[in-house]
Amino acid sequence: MVDEQSRTLPTELGEVRIAEEVVSIIAGLAATDIEGVASMSGGIAGGIAEVLGRRNLSKGIKVEVGTEEAKIDIFIIVEYGARIPDVAWDIQEGVKNTVENMTGLKVPYVNVHVQGVHFPQREEEAAEEDEEPAEVEETGESKE
Repeated sequence: MVDEQSRTLPTELGEVRIAEEVVSIIAGLAATDIEGVASMSGGIAGGIAEVLGRRNLSKGIKVEVGTEEAKIDIFIIVEYGARIPDVAWDIQEGVKNTVENMTGLKVPYVNVHVQGVHFPQREEEAAEEDEEPAEVEETGESKE
């Protein structure tokens, strides 16, 4: 019986099966290597996994694996200031090449869905967080 969510490669010695989760992880790692990608957008399930302390390497990736190809959708958050068409193109090329090279599957398309923009922390806010708290006397009262 063949698993619906994997690709089977017949060889002389037997079969090699590639699960959708494996393709998702490969695509996710390739996408996060692209400059301008702040993070993957994983929705509620990805958020729950992070709260529980588990890093989901396939977060923000939807994959459909067929017998000879894998169709990929990627959901990302871009860095503020990054040129979105360039980031998307780099993701499409990088993910397509990486998945094809590692799995032997053809990737007819990689759809990139930009879900948000990550804004860097403002310098003023960072300075406020770095300030030391007011000194406290032994009586417990603040001296200012």
